[in-house]
Amino acid sequence: MIGINALSIFFAFGACASFLSFVSLLFPGSFLEPMWRLNPRARIAFFGMGNWALILLCVVCIACAMAAVGLWRRQRWAYWLAVGLLLVNLFGDLANVALGNEPRAAIGIPIVIAVLLYLTRPGIRTAFGINLIKPHG
Repeated sequence: MIGINALSIFFAFGACASFLSFVSLLFPGSFLEPMWRLNPRARIAFFGMGNWALILLCVVCIACAMAAVGLWRRQRWAYWLAVGLLLVNLFGDLANVALGNEPRAAIGIPIVIAVLLYLTRPGIRTAFGINLIKPHG
């Protein structure tokens, strides 16, 4: 299924982005510094978190990498990991918009909702061996 493969690539991209952010924070002023021009607020926020930012980015990187590989292999645990990561992203975007911290986060809200709805389609759930409706008997 092309959609699942695309979602796997999306999570691989997330793993790469969080890894590069991790390395950039670990070695400030390195050749990666220009990447923060894309989102200078994020750089400020991460630096304000201190070492917690490194831990967070490391966890995000590992979780996204695991989701990417697991989705590609159609593993049931990866389905639920992807759903969990998308829900965390959705709630983060909603909070950022509601608090006025990052109004551009509103762009991600309908995208995440669409991906979550895609994951609830019967054919997608079946690809991961998930049947949400229990048969009687």
